[in-house]
Amino acid sequence: MRGGSGFVGRELTRLLRDKGHEVTLISRQPGPGKITWGELESQGLPPCEGAVNLAGENLINPLRWWNESYKKDLFSSRVDTTKALSQAIAASSSPPHSWVLVSGVACYKPSLTAQYTEDSEWTPFDLLSRLVKEWEAAALLPENVAKTTKQVIIRPGAVLGRDGGAMKQMLLPFWLGLGGTLGSGRQPFPWIHVSDLAGIIVRALEPPADTPPSSSPQVFNGVAPALNTNYEFTKELGRVLRRPTILPVPGFVMNALLGSERAVILTQGQKVIPKRTLESGFQYNYPDLTSALKEIVN
Repeated sequence: MRGGSGFVGRELTRLLRDKGHEVTLISRQPGPGKITWGELESQGLPPCEGAVNLAGENLINPLRWWNESYKKDLFSSRVDTTKALSQAIAASSSPPHSWVLVSGVACYKPSLTAQYTEDSEWTPFDLLSRLVKEWEAAALLPENVAKTTKQVIIRPGAVLGRDGGAMKQMLLPFWLGLGGTLGSGRQPFPWIHVSDLAGIIVRALEPPADTPPSSSPQVFNGVAPALNTNYEFTKELGRVLRRPTILPVPGFVMNALLGSERAVILTQGQKVIPKRTLESGFQYNYPDLTSALKEIVN
């Protein structure tokens, strides 16, 4: 697994180990339960049942200016690591039965009205959607390997949890009563609790059914079934924390702080429906904002 030391990776590792699986992380640094990228390149992928890529430079890193160097890191940390893993799987004498890439919902064009399922067609329209296109293309396995290795793409929304992600940066200002809507607040806010995202990944890692895997990846939207706006999220977080949410952040301030290409993640959004995720029989632990936020805050 790549990205195993991050916010989602820690939750996924815990869940897999609870189920009795052994987890090996691909890391820059050697250590117990790890292999390095150099070892992956020179020795190949060790025998395993499934592979997951969670890697990627933090998109909303407040400590980094939005410039060409940062954009290059965003692409290389996602596309290059995915390509390295897919090539290692293709070259393996005993490839895993499942290969899962966790990308994002930035492929869907922001809209106040359009609704997107896994079947929705899309074409790149901005920097972040181009990133998703290249990222997912890098994961594709050769047809002969795809006959035995199931390919899965999971597109999560904002991942909520107390130990990282968006909530880690939001909780303090909200606790202090400084929280508020971002931009108009009307924009859709696709989200998922971190434990549900880990659950969807674990389900995707299960061996394929008796029928041979498709040569095309299965796509699952990794979002909660609730459709919420930024305003609804803001008000519910304030209610759970028992704090006022009266300090909105205008869109032009977000653009100035983050750069307009990056700020769209927060000031615009998409109505994303987990149609195939629900059809697969996945049971959400936190299907609505109230249950998710109460678990995080408490």
